[in-house]
Amino acid sequence: MTTSDTELREQVRQRYAAAARAVATGGTDSDARVPEAGCGTSAAAGGPDCCPGSRGGPVPVELDESFGAAHYNTSERSEVPAQALLASLGCGNPVAVADLHLGERVLDLGSGGGIDVLLSARRVGPSGFAYGVDMTDEMLQLARANAAKAGTSNVEFVKGTIEAIPLPDAAVDVVISNCVINLSVNKASVLAEMFRVLAPGGRIGISDVVAEDHLTEAERAERGSYVGCIAGALSRREYLDGLAAAGFAGASVSFTHEAAPGMHAAIIRAAKPEHPARA
Repeated sequence: MTTSDTELREQVRQRYAAAARAVATGGTDSDARVPEAGCGTSAAAGGPDCCPGSRGGPVPVELDESFGAAHYNTSERSEVPAQALLASLGCGNPVAVADLHLGERVLDLGSGGGIDVLLSARRVGPSGFAYGVDMTDEMLQLARANAAKAGTSNVEFVKGTIEAIPLPDAAVDVVISNCVINLSVNKASVLAEMFRVLAPGGRIGISDVVAEDHLTEAERAERGSYVGCIAGALSRREYLDGLAAAGFAGASVSFTHEAAPGMHAAIIRAAKPEHPARA
């Protein structure tokens, strides 16, 4: 029996909704206590010691070497509210990868609790802007609360899917994402949408889980679940071919650390040509 795309998307939505509730309630929401909530199990797993800061005192952030807040340095972790850190379930630091500059417009796909949007907003400054797109109401609510706590005004969190981004053509200069594209049920649409919303000369700086080329889809599924960011991962060759098909140039996929046997967190870079070829 196969799982339909609709069912997979709903499983992903429910898992991330649970993660957001666990962070927002300080781990007191029993419905939020699901194992492997998202691409990491630290805060989002909702254990009894998840968020003691919600009951007063500092909020410790459990650092996992594969997923979560460990990929942000001490300075970056101090720039955002504790709940943004606790909701971090990614496999890298796309803000560092993207090399952001003042005045740029940035879009984060699958923005979750908002950590990468908030960090991006600081990097691009008041003359720039950072958008976050997420399909999960609970994550959007958490992200907006984190933006308010941080006093960050040059941000907007928009509800939508990454396969149909609710922004106009050429709306942004940079697209980032942190371990989310592997969760999409239609990755070709995601890559095409990234290309569409980028201005000519724009670029992507993405962290994602990527499989070694020799692993079949079945072998990837043996190594982890779809909602755990493993089974749905593209191979390196599939990523490069998909970016080229979408129109990107200069694409690269660089492995950083192993997330499962033959599966790696990776940095993906590519650019939209100044004068894209016409279809």
